[in-house]
Amino acid sequence: MTFNLPSLALRGTILRFAGSPFDMPPQEALQVEPDGLIIVENGLISAVGGYDTLVHTLPHEVPIVDHRGKLIGPGFIDTHVHYPQFGVMASYGEQLLSWLERYVFPEERRFAERTYAKEIADSFLDSLLGNGTTTAAVYCTVHPESVDAFFTASQERNTRMIAGKILMDRNAPDYLCDTAQDGYDDSRRLIEEWHGKGRQLYAVTPRFAPTSTEEQLALAGSLLDIAPDLFMQTHLLETRQEAQWVRTLFPQRSGYLDVYDHARLVRPRSIFGHAVHVTEQDLTRCAHAGCTLAHCPTSNAFLGSGTFRLFDALRSDRRVHVTLGTDIGGGNSLSMLRVMNDAYTAAQSHGTSLHPVQSYWLATAGAAKALGLETRIGRIEPGNEADLCIMDPMATPIMAQRAKRAESVSDLLFALSMLGDDRAIAATYIMGRRHSPHAR
Repeated sequence: MTFNLPSLALRGTILRFAGSPFDMPPQEALQVEPDGLIIVENGLISAVGGYDTLVHTLPHEVPIVDHRGKLIGPGFIDTHVHYPQFGVMASYGEQLLSWLERYVFPEERRFAERTYAKEIADSFLDSLLGNGTTTAAVYCTVHPESVDAFFTASQERNTRMIAGKILMDRNAPDYLCDTAQDGYDDSRRLIEEWHGKGRQLYAVTPRFAPTSTEEQLALAGSLLDIAPDLFMQTHLLETRQEAQWVRTLFPQRSGYLDVYDHARLVRPRSIFGHAVHVTEQDLTRCAHAGCTLAHCPTSNAFLGSGTFRLFDALRSDRRVHVTLGTDIGGGNSLSMLRVMNDAYTAAQSHGTSLHPVQSYWLATAGAAKALGLETRIGRIEPGNEADLCIMDPMATPIMAQRAKRAESVSDLLFALSMLGDDRAIAATYIMGRRHSPHAR
């Protein structure tokens, strides 16, 4: 599929990073161009800087889209989300394991039908983009049809997505179980079909240790040897009940993370969702391996799973890659602004304060770096793909009232994260092309 990628320029307040706000003062890490210009050619950022400096370099035929009064940043990156759970988000009254059995598994059964899977994928991606999120690490279902439907929908929108077929060969309903060999064969076919096709990237996806045998986990490790830039995604230590179950199922392993490590799944480009109850030994291993922990505070609060120790994971002597995830449908919003809000609250519960520039980093440039995609997405830099999110700090009366009192752009970011949602997203650009749900 080919796209008409226009040349254009975007004018507004541009947000860039000089470095990680966890390695330098946050106010110094965020670079702000109050009246800036981003020039986009063939889907890529070709130049960025002050409007007065760059406007004279533009050919006359290149249009300037005026977003003055708004913040222009990279598209958000959601590193843990289940598109098949889009229809059961906000389902009442359960904790993780019973919630899966009551709501999630029956809904996932429907994704054996390609037409239904495509319908949900279309709605999910349009909602994701409506929230300013341009890249996500997405769980499909056990059905290959669900993966084909999702990547087809993503390809139609030209989005850079990471996704994969769930692997489950035990402790789940028969209608959702594969076998270790079938899961391997299906995944290999999907990797060959989709990984690196356009902007699509594949993630080997064992759901979580209790629903896979050691044989299946070992074959998942073998799948990762097919290509060096494949991803892996799964769940880790979301609840104490789940952790106890893993100890029962894998008594020969020293812990939950060791189950994955034994299968060669703990490596760069591996994304472990939640990690609420990680030990110091787990964090040290993750730091050395270069893998990523996806912090999902909205979901953790909704399901009563506990609160992730963010600043412990980010300790400077053995820093772990940490990103943010909505975890729909345990989470009840696709807004990364809402997740930033809940990450702040979770940090407060441990006696630490998450600066708004730090949370914005985790949702954009920091996530891209953790995933090894920092030269493609997550930053407004020449050569990067022009996936952009335009935020309006005046989007609602309450936000406007607060914005008038903002003392700095970082203060505006904090207000956006506390009060914002999809209404604060004025526009989303995919490789320089403005997204419209009706434009395919």
